[in-house]
Amino acid sequence: MCNDYRLEVDIASVLDDFDDLKIRIRMPEGTPNVPAREDIQISDTAPIVRSVEGKRGEGELVNRRWSWPTGAGKPVFNFQAENREFRSGRCLIVTDGFYEFTEPQPGEKRKTKWLFTLKDHPWFCIAGIWRKHPKVGEAWTMLTVPPGSDMAAYHDRQIVMLPRERWADWLDASVPAHDVLGVLPKGSLSATQVYPARGTLV
Repeated sequence: MCNDYRLEVDIASVLDDFDDLKIRIRMPEGTPNVPAREDIQISDTAPIVRSVEGKRGEGELVNRRWSWPTGAGKPVFNFQAENREFRSGRCLIVTDGFYEFTEPQPGEKRKTKWLFTLKDHPWFCIAGIWRKHPKVGEAWTMLTVPPGSDMAAYHDRQIVMLPRERWADWLDASVPAHDVLGVLPKGSLSATQVYPARGTLV
């Protein structure tokens, strides 16, 4: 499952793109300080756009923690989306790429690391949910579904990447989740092997 992603695009570009889509972005805590990061990992703080209840076409840009703990001590960093509606707490996770890991190659001890990006898009959004937790405060997690054609060779599940035309719908909790969540068409993603380095394969 996805436990590492990247965000190197600047927040000004993110805000411009939301504005182009007629999605008004509030910043109730001021403009978030978002340094470019090659790796954002579980329990790190990162920007999300969360829904504003009863306000279609609006969202709040805030920095929040990735994952919340469970009673068993394991963090909830990915969450299965099937057969759930998510009538509250929806959010968009801002990214320009995410990583998956496969078995080590011959002669290597570390797993092979792959970077996935969305073709022809400098950045994109992952569907997520957020909640309040008594120990860590407000935190978010990524939603997952069975893999599409671009991901099936790498993992048995995948995170939900949303095309831009679905962002406003995901932020609107009145829109059924099954109308928004799904996988992108074959050929939408590029996979680059970043460890051991080889370059773009698809």
